[in-house]
Amino acid sequence: MKYFFAIAFIVCAQLLQAQETIDKVAAIIDNEIIMKSELDFQVNMLIAQRKAKADTPELRKALLENMIDEKLVYAQALIDSITVSEDEVSRQIDYQINVLTQQYGSKEKIEQIYGMSIEKIKRELRENAKKDMLVQRVQEKKFGMLEASRREVEDFFYRFKDSLGVIPEKVKISHIFKNPKTSVELKRKYKMKAQALLDSIKAGADFAELARANSEDPGSAANGGDLGFVKRGVFFPEFEAAAYSLTAKQYAPVVESPVGYHVIQLLERRGESIHTRHILVKVKADDEADLNAIEVLNSIRDSIVKKQGTFAGFAKQYSDDEETAAFGGVLGSFYMEQMDKNLLEITAKMKEGDISFPKRVDYTQGKYGYHIVWLESRIQQHQPDLEIDFPDVKKLADEYKKQRLYKKWMEELKEKIFWEIKI
Repeated sequence: MKYFFAIAFIVCAQLLQAQETIDKVAAIIDNEIIMKSELDFQVNMLIAQRKAKADTPELRKALLENMIDEKLVYAQALIDSITVSEDEVSRQIDYQINVLTQQYGSKEKIEQIYGMSIEKIKRELRENAKKDMLVQRVQEKKFGMLEASRREVEDFFYRFKDSLGVIPEKVKISHIFKNPKTSVELKRKYKMKAQALLDSIKAGADFAELARANSEDPGSAANGGDLGFVKRGVFFPEFEAAAYSLTAKQYAPVVESPVGYHVIQLLERRGESIHTRHILVKVKADDEADLNAIEVLNSIRDSIVKKQGTFAGFAKQYSDDEETAAFGGVLGSFYMEQMDKNLLEITAKMKEGDISFPKRVDYTQGKYGYHIVWLESRIQQHQPDLEIDFPDVKKLADEYKKQRLYKKWMEELKEKIFWEIKI
């Protein structure tokens, strides 16, 4: 979200500049400055998010202190010669642009909202993004591996026990996930569609018009499939292998990637950056694939219920969730009040040891599967208990320790790095 706010800040700063031609310096930190307009923006953002009731001197003071602290950490990062590569910064900015594209539906919508082109947004973001990454890196270097000892966790618990309140109901769950496998015949059908589009283009059809009418990539379809200039490492490997092998204006044979089939044209290449456009034809599972996934999960469930194997064993062997399969399908422990709606609906009435029947789960836009869920344990709402709640108490103790040492570190930085409040 930090980079999203940075984008918003660009626009806000422009508006402030139009309204107030003379800005003021709020603070000086080493070779950096904080303008009053920046502080105003942070105040307005906090109020807009309803994390503050009104603009008060106390609020302004707290926010300015936080902004000064970040600048001090940035100054220390420069002293320590902490670096981030330009490629790292570019990838982070590209990632944030992709997130915004998914949020708003297209790059054109982003440009409309923020009043500038995507490339200009990226340029405006670059300096702040690099500074933010340097701040994060020096913080991780100093405090990332810091943990509270068992004794410190115990001291924290007994000191703040009465402030922890009631511990909400909590469950530990695992799942076995199956991704409907599209039949060979169905995949051939979608590939033929992509091939027909490519043939039409080679026969003289307008690429942009076909992309707007047929491409299933919401981020580029409205722009005629244009993906702009992008450095190596952003697209799927299959896409890049084809695109980088082309010469300008040349078309690649139909390419398959994890999201479907692509019709690709290279428009221009500048070193390791390529300007391409594409038409995406997504491969969609059919009813038969869905039924097969459900049948497999029902069969697995029956086998576990009949004690013909363990849930963890079947998860390792059959689950399509690569992140959890190796760990026996363990999703983790969750407070019921913070649980995903889909999982809450499944587990709300389950008892310890129950295994749900197959249920559809949508994990990203346009992507779904089916899973069965095992409720391994359920801990009812209770007063804080050091042994039962030790992992959660330790997280709080870790954070408490980091905050205390971070505060002490900031005092040390303020002693050796110049800073001054000007308002």
